[in-house]
Amino acid sequence: MKVILDAMGGDNAPLEIVKGAIEAKKEYGIDIILVGDEDQIRNILKNENAEPNSFEIVNTTQVIMNNESPTNAIRNKKDSSMVVGLKMLKQDKGDAFISAGSTGALIAGGTLLVGRIKGILRPGLAPIIPSKKGPFMLIDAGANAECKPQYVLQFAMMSEIYMKKVLKKDSPTVGLVNIGEEEEKGTQFTRDCYKLLKESDINFKGNVEARDIPFGAADIIVCDGYAGNIILKTYEGAAEVIFSIMKEKIMSSSRAKLGGLLLKPVFKEFRKEYDYTEYGGAVLLGTKKAVIKAHGNSKAKAIKNAIRQAKLFIESDVVNNISNGIEKRFILENKEDNEPDNVD
Repeated sequence: MKVILDAMGGDNAPLEIVKGAIEAKKEYGIDIILVGDEDQIRNILKNENAEPNSFEIVNTTQVIMNNESPTNAIRNKKDSSMVVGLKMLKQDKGDAFISAGSTGALIAGGTLLVGRIKGILRPGLAPIIPSKKGPFMLIDAGANAECKPQYVLQFAMMSEIYMKKVLKKDSPTVGLVNIGEEEEKGTQFTRDCYKLLKESDINFKGNVEARDIPFGAADIIVCDGYAGNIILKTYEGAAEVIFSIMKEKIMSSSRAKLGGLLLKPVFKEFRKEYDYTEYGGAVLLGTKKAVIKAHGNSKAKAIKNAIRQAKLFIESDVVNNISNGIEKRFILENKEDNEPDNVD
């Protein structure tokens, strides 16, 4: 098993990316290919007292930035760490690719360079998110700002396979994001999605309002990428606000500090449960190989867990299971172009 890692992608690259690779290598014994500026990578390995020969390093001279057009960057920056890494994945030089770099570029590159599984109309970005009842999968979290109902149905089917194979959920429930629980609520798009999901063989529980998502409304939450990205960012922001307010209140007085000290184990457990670094990254479901988007602000721990997630993805043979599952259910004629609607 080999994981290809974009060493130059993300706010804390390359230092935290390489440190995460070192930790993952120690814990999981996975072969890791580091793609990026070789001199910088070797210096970090040396400073961290890591054996340089334990990693394969592929030198690149370019980096894709977040403010660049995703499709143009993929086409024009051919010696970027992301493009080189994705092409290596396509050429079977690795089993998974991970990047904390530009989300839009990774989605475009995963679709254009790695390619879609036969029958899949659009890949969907699918992070694992904590809730009161345990983790759930949100899809689409930003790969396709505009969707057709058929895309949403496939998102649900792919996520169902992932949840069964990777998270060992026997019969994961699926909820459709809407402004009300009633079947007739929402736009024509959501009503059409509801109809397809209801007629399918997935465990569809109906519409889910956004306020119910944090309480664990379903194991899989499906929607278009526009709504999904808003839900994801709101979730992240709300978690940070809660942690920030709790810290301010605890530090506000001696009495509060004492109470905080007594509750420290509880707060620690709570923060761990709602910490994105514990869950790795968002999987791009629907591509021919495993493509994982780590959080842009990832540090070593998050990268290590993204590598763990890639390991589970590969061991669970998710791609072949999706391919077989889609073929059994239906193969849709795909006459659409290969460029996704990206959220930059």
